Amino acid sequence: MSLLFDPVTVSGLTLRNRLILPPMCQYNVTAKDGVPGPWHLAHLGARASGGFGMVVAEASSVLPEGRISDQDTGLWNDAQRDAWAPIVDFIRSQGAVPAIQLAHAGSKASTWPAHPGYPDEGIPLDEGGWETVSPSGVPAVSTVGPTRELSGAEIEQVIEAFAASARRADEAGFEAVLVHGAHGYLIHQFLSPVTNRRTDEWGGSFENRTRLVRRIVEAVREVWPAEKILGIRLSGSDWLEDSWGEQDTVRLVRELTGLGLDWVDVSSGGIGDTFQGPTGPAYQVPLADAVLAGTADLTLGAGQGMQVSDDGASRRLFVSAVGAITDPELAESVLAEGRADAVDIGRAALVHPNWPVEAAQSLGDERWRQLLAPAYHRGSWGRLSTPVRQRESAAAGVAG
Repeated sequence: MSLLFDPVTVSGLTLRNRLILPPMCQYNVTAKDGVPGPWHLAHLGARASGGFGMVVAEASSVLPEGRISDQDTGLWNDAQRDAWAPIVDFIRSQGAVPAIQLAHAGSKASTWPAHPGYPDEGIPLDEGGWETVSPSGVPAVSTVGPTRELSGAEIEQVIEAFAASARRADEAGFEAVLVHGAHGYLIHQFLSPVTNRRTDEWGGSFENRTRLVRRIVEAVREVWPAEKILGIRLSGSDWLEDSWGEQDTVRLVRELTGLGLDWVDVSSGGIGDTFQGPTGPAYQVPLADAVLAGTADLTLGAGQGMQVSDDGASRRLFVSAVGAITDPELAESVLAEGRADAVDIGRAALVHPNWPVEAAQSLGDERWRQLLAPAYHRGSWGRLSTPVRQRESAAAGVAG
C-alpha cells in the first residue's frame, strides 16, 4: 500500500492520508466584503469529498487592508466567521480536516483579482484601491502601487489581528490554522533584508527581522486550542542574493517549534519581479527536506507536532512539501525517500478535484474505495481518469 494514504496524527487530530489541498486564492468575493459564499463551499467541498486528508481554505486576511485583492476572503469580523462555519462543517462531514490560512499581504495588497481580463498591477486609489503598508515602505514587487512604513503601534495591531482571526477560526470550527509567512507577503517582507530596512527592534538583525513572526505565532498559539494544529507556510528561499535562504528558514522553524508550532509548509519565492529559483516537478522538495532534517533533533512537547510512535511518546515537527507535484508516483516518492511527511496537491487539484481517489487507483491502493464519495460510487464502474504522470522527468530533481 502507498504511504500517501496512510493516516497521520498531528497535534490531537488524525488526517486520513498525507495529501493536503493547499490554500489557493479564488478571488471570488464579488461583494468585496471578505465574506465567503457558495463558490467557496463548492470549491473546498468538492476537494474534501474528493479524498484529501486536509483541506486548507485560501489566504484570508486578518485586516481589510491586508487583502491581496478586493475580492479576497477574510476573518477580521464575525460575519465572515459565521459564513465560514457551514463550509467548515461540510468539509469535516466529508472526512477531511478543515483548515484556513491567515494572511496579510502588506505591500502586495490592493491588486486586481488574478482572473483573466484583469491587469497584473495594483488597483488605483480612485478605482477602489487602498494605501498598502510594509516594513520599510519598500514594495516586494514593482507592479504594486506605493506603500508606506508601518509604525510600531500598527505592528502591534497586526499581531492582535492575527490572534483575533485565529480565535474566530476556532469559533467557526476550523481544526488547523496556517499562518502565511511566504510568497512576499507582510510576514515575509519583514523576514527579508531586501524589503525590511528598518533600524528599530523590527529590522536589521535576524532576531529583529523574525520578531514579528515569532510574536504572531506566540499570539495565535495563546488563543488556539492545544489539540488543534498550528502551522506556518514559509518561503524556504527567496532565491536572491543577500536575502532570505534555506538556513535562515531552518533556524527560524527551530525557534517557532519552541513556541508551539506543529506544522510547517515549505514553499519559496515571492520577493522580486523575477523568480530566479529552480523549476520543474517537485522543485521545492529539497527545501522541505532541509527543514525536516534540520529539525529532526528537536524535542517537542506532549501532543505537539506529528506522532511518530504508536503510544504518542515520540513526536516531531510535521513538514509538508509543495511545488509542481502532479504525478502520484512522484508524490509517493517524496514520502518514501523521507523528504517530507505530507504532500500538497494544488493546481492539479483545480482540474482534478478527486485527485486522491484517482492517485490511489493509479498506485494500486484499494483505499481509493474508502475515499470515493458514496454518491460518486457509480463512477468506479467506468475507468477513472488518472493524473498526468511526471515521475520519470522529475526523478533527477527529487534525488538532488
